[in-house]
Amino acid sequence: MKKNTFVEGTIFASLSYLIMKILGAVYVIPFYAIVGALGGALYSYAYTVYSLIINMCTIGIPNAISKIVSEYNTLEMYEAKERTLKTGNKLVAIMSTILFLVMFIFAKPMAYLFIGNLDSTGNSIEDVVLVIRSISFCLLIVPYLAIKKGYLQGQKFVTVTSNSEVIEQFIRVTIIIVGSYLAIKVFKLSTGVGVAIALLGAFFAGIIAFIYLSIKIKRNKDKINLPKEKQRDKVSDKTILNKIIKFSLPLMVISIATDLYCMTDLSLVIRGLTYLGYNGASAETIASVISTWAIKICSIANAVTFGLCINIIPHMVSDYIKKDFKSINNQFIKSLGIAFVVGFPMSVGISLLSHEVYLLFYGASEYGGIILRLLPYAIFMSNINLVINSVLQSLNKYKVIYLSTIVGLATNAILDIPLMILCSKIGIYTYYGAIMATLIGSSLSVFISLRSLKKSMNFKYIGLLNIIKKELLPLLAMIVVVLTTQHFIKGLFTGRMIMIVPCIIYALLGAIVYGFISYKTGLLYDVLGNEYIDSILRKLRLKK
Repeated sequence: MKKNTFVEGTIFASLSYLIMKILGAVYVIPFYAIVGALGGALYSYAYTVYSLIINMCTIGIPNAISKIVSEYNTLEMYEAKERTLKTGNKLVAIMSTILFLVMFIFAKPMAYLFIGNLDSTGNSIEDVVLVIRSISFCLLIVPYLAIKKGYLQGQKFVTVTSNSEVIEQFIRVTIIIVGSYLAIKVFKLSTGVGVAIALLGAFFAGIIAFIYLSIKIKRNKDKINLPKEKQRDKVSDKTILNKIIKFSLPLMVISIATDLYCMTDLSLVIRGLTYLGYNGASAETIASVISTWAIKICSIANAVTFGLCINIIPHMVSDYIKKDFKSINNQFIKSLGIAFVVGFPMSVGISLLSHEVYLLFYGASEYGGIILRLLPYAIFMSNINLVINSVLQSLNKYKVIYLSTIVGLATNAILDIPLMILCSKIGIYTYYGAIMATLIGSSLSVFISLRSLKKSMNFKYIGLLNIIKKELLPLLAMIVVVLTTQHFIKGLFTGRMIMIVPCIIYALLGAIVYGFISYKTGLLYDVLGNEYIDSILRKLRLKK
């Protein structure tokens, strides 16, 4: 194991997340064919509930562990750093057990929250209860895995945690495909049972990844700055526990609020569409596309934001302790610059090729391509908000996190149904209203956070504005090339699996044009730095 620099750590984390999301997006091609649209809706219900509950343990506490470990490492308080890991494990042991019992016991009320008394064309309450209880077992292992990742990331060991995530995803995807196929196609069990078996894949994958990290830590004790014998830092266990709670509580509250809204949003979309004339099966299908299936494709484009979120905290904390505010501002601009330069063009590409990409992954769909045309922009803005919240947490700006998130969610909630009705009235796809509400709410949250950082810490955004201005030319060129190519070869490829050929052609041409112009204009140097770009060019033998 070796420690990673900010850019290097971001690239490693982003690449691993990209691989994870590619696996996560590719597996749905056979999985969706096995379970169908209603099976896909079942999967969405289970993961929506699971996301709400698991985030209580895996969003706030691991990030808090990462932050505290980074702080103690910077101060050379290595014994306190190790006690932080032990304290985090004890806290998670209590929380995960309680949350598992809550999710397992109250699965039926949760199921009613989603589908209520939906007509007989949709899923049954019993099926929804089964899949919710199936995924609840993940709560017994995944939180411990997240704690280990936070411990290593706080010491800037990003590569090993990134590898563990790829291993975890590979095992999970394998179980999902093989398990659901055997259950439904071979043993002729119900779709609900097949989806439930698939959901258990996350439990077994978590165990394998946990074992991998444990072995890595054991074999690399000399690199982790373990304390000397009989050393005990002047920090009590109570102080460490209070720090964990203090640092994790804001993100936990925000995560709970966000996931509660996502559950409510899913329910509102179903009820809103039903009110506007859609039958139960269509309403469920549209809602699952918005909340799960299209998002899986969008998440490929936003891999870089995930890399930034997990990598930025230890670097920001280290600079904050040293009171190097200029470096903090520069890191912040670089973070958002990377997200815009790498993530945004990928989102644009998915939007331009929405029908082709959705057909490739899930087959023909009445709604999928239409939804994927707009959704990438809402997801991109939501992920920008996540990066900013990670920075705010590192700088102890918890009130800003609360304010921006509450205002964004409230705006989203208020506009959801009215915008759906408005879209229906003016002839726009009804479900675009829900997507636009998300986009507006996330944008408002970003604006509030940026304004607060400028006011309280004198952050300057001129560097980010210059990056965005420089990005316009390569982005426009990419769009022109993709649309022109699409015009000439559209219709030549019509089959689902053969659709991979035009998608690869569009992606390669767009990436080459965008990358070449970005390099020539100096945009890549501005964002990733001279040293990193030159090292890549030397490896490719494009520069001496």
